[in-house]
Amino acid sequence: MRINKPKPRLFKLQTSNFKSLLSSSAQEEEQDSRGQPHYQCIYNKKLLTTSQRKVNKMGNFQLKLVLLLFTVCAALSTLSTAQDFKCSTQTAARCQALVGYLPPNKTTISEIQSLFTVKNLRSILGANNFPPGTPRNFSVPAQKPIKVPIHCICSNGTGVSDKVPVYTVKKDDGLDFIARTIFGQLLKYQKIVEANNISNPDLIQIGQNLTIPLPCSCDDVDNAKVVHYAHVVEEGSSFELIAQKFGTDRDTLMKLNGIHDDSKLIAGEPLDVPLKACNSSIKADSFDNYLRVANGTYTFTANSCVKCQCDATNNWTLQCKPSQFQPSSPNSRWKTCPSMLCGDSESLSIGNTTTSNNCNRTTCEYAGYNNLSILTTLNSLSTCPSPSNNASRIGSWNLLLISIFLVLLHFHLIQ
Repeated sequence: MRINKPKPRLFKLQTSNFKSLLSSSAQEEEQDSRGQPHYQCIYNKKLLTTSQRKVNKMGNFQLKLVLLLFTVCAALSTLSTAQDFKCSTQTAARCQALVGYLPPNKTTISEIQSLFTVKNLRSILGANNFPPGTPRNFSVPAQKPIKVPIHCICSNGTGVSDKVPVYTVKKDDGLDFIARTIFGQLLKYQKIVEANNISNPDLIQIGQNLTIPLPCSCDDVDNAKVVHYAHVVEEGSSFELIAQKFGTDRDTLMKLNGIHDDSKLIAGEPLDVPLKACNSSIKADSFDNYLRVANGTYTFTANSCVKCQCDATNNWTLQCKPSQFQPSSPNSRWKTCPSMLCGDSESLSIGNTTTSNNCNRTTCEYAGYNNLSILTTLNSLSTCPSPSNNASRIGSWNLLLISIFLVLLHFHLIQ
């Protein structure tokens, strides 16, 4: 993917007393794609020794200004520190999550897949509800949000992507440029430094592989299963607008992100947005027991043999059916997809429903998979009226008929 790299604008102090002292230090201000200023303090090792040699030649006023410069610079760096996504769950240390990627330039689905080290293109198609047959070279305009699925792992109360994506450093790359431009402001460069144990952020090598720790979470929200989505806040947005867009509420967003009012919402920062997921019949011992599918999306599971879709109009119940694809996992023992029939049935397979007595429905549901087979379960639902309801209706009709008879008899006697 071709990235146009903007040249940073460096602003240096013009005061002659400081020019020689701070010639190797500057406060850099870059304007991001949304016009949001970003600040980064750049220091040079020579600065401290130079300060020590010249401090005696400076008056108190100049020294105070220098200290003020460093204080302001440090404060701006603090404002740029990315917020971690809370992940305190003990029951699901790993899960699937989503990040909202904003391409800096026009790109393709295939290039996004490569950038984020996503194994299967279908995963991205499903996360964005694109048709399964969408071609790899499908064009994505610049700054169009694309949901990218990631595997999330929880540790020490926070969640990050599990050792992916991996980015290879190219000529003229810098850590800040990689974080803010290449990966669409989903994280700050300090997170890359921490994840890769980089001792000097100014020294990275062409060809060096860097793990990119994207923010995520696996926690339930208000006792409900959700898919956590890292949404990059847009200029002029608010909690209310974001909540309406993603089907949640303002209070939930604020509580989840530890922010108490819109004035603390920063454009260009990732926000943890919980997307409600459909309920499923997947068993706890299934290989995909962590599977969560958000409303309006689909995914492939069981080595791509099963397609599962979440639609709120289906009573928030996960709808799964055979995908018609062959197993895609290279580690799978399956050469073909196993049987997806329910129990001893010869015709009822995953996603099929039978009806008896015009009101009893039985559905074959997906329940997970293991090394040998795809697991299924039967779910029965009755919409037949209960005997008590019938008796109540009969009693009501009788009462109505008696009432009509008495009224007619009354008019007859009067006449």
